Amino acid sequence: MSPHQPRVVSLLPSATEIVCAAGGEALLVGRSHECDWPPGVRDRPVLTAARTKFVDSQQMHDAVVETLKKDGDAGMGLYTVDAALMEELAPHIIVTQSLCEVCSVDMRLVEKLCGQLRPRPNIISLNPFSLDEVLQDCLTIGAAMGKEEEAERVVESLRGRVDAVLAFVASQPPLARPTVGWMEWTEPIFCAGHWTPQLIGMAGGQHPLNPPKDGAGAAASRAIHNDEFVASDPDWVVVAPCGFDMDQTKRELARITGQDWWRGLRAVREGRVALVDGNQMFNRPGPRLVEGLEFLAGLLHGRHDLIPQGFPWEWWRPAEDEGAPATAVVNGGSAVAGGVDGAGA
Repeated sequence: MSPHQPRVVSLLPSATEIVCAAGGEALLVGRSHECDWPPGVRDRPVLTAARTKFVDSQQMHDAVVETLKKDGDAGMGLYTVDAALMEELAPHIIVTQSLCEVCSVDMRLVEKLCGQLRPRPNIISLNPFSLDEVLQDCLTIGAAMGKEEEAERVVESLRGRVDAVLAFVASQPPLARPTVGWMEWTEPIFCAGHWTPQLIGMAGGQHPLNPPKDGAGAAASRAIHNDEFVASDPDWVVVAPCGFDMDQTKRELARITGQDWWRGLRAVREGRVALVDGNQMFNRPGPRLVEGLEFLAGLLHGRHDLIPQGFPWEWWRPAEDEGAPATAVVNGGSAVAGGVDGAGA
């Protein structure tokens, strides 16, 4: 690395994806323990670790609540940072966030560490609520790294894919917009928040439990009682727990699928339940949210040919149907992968 190039530390998976998409992968000298995409970053030094351990989603929720109650005011939060390694890496730029204290290192801890470093790094805090703000974050990080042109090209490409989805949705018959019950956590249920309800709306659906504001994202995700989820009577259920991969999602969902309230859901009875690797595709406000938008458009309109190649999702099936094929035909669509108007992932 040239001595004139900035040294970048990312403490946030979405920021790591943005840094790399904007041409800064070679500038990345350190990462969080959760930064795993693109694969090339996995050899970078890891600066953070989780302070909580859990077996299931309910235990995780309880541990998070208890830890934040005990240590949150002190700025300790849920994660630790290796201060000695941070000093050794000597970053010029540290990218983090203060939007969600559950998602990454507490901002106060980052500021305290930076106050001890010389020269003091530039802290970039990303706190997007909407897709537009995510794209703006790409430009912000690109400019900070001296990669303005690369970032602009990336954003232009992403906007083109978004426009393709919007044009497709606008071309469809003016039918009722299907409702989506989104599970960002399973025990307790958390409905979708921030950018996800906006993506659902852009894809032609609606998220009544936490609707987006006009042209923007929604309020933060919130815990809801099972009865409230049932009362919303969604046409679709999407299960995409924050921070969980597909295997973890299946295990956690299996804890509730035998309960009467779940069995009574219309979407469950009619076979409209999708499982998604939320950790990779929706929980991180980075470039891959556009893949999430393409997935939703394909799912809600029965056009699986619009879903990006390799997008990590599956149909949920009751235990007695587990031997059935993993793909299905919906409204004449097939599980053939591809992008909207050829814009694959």
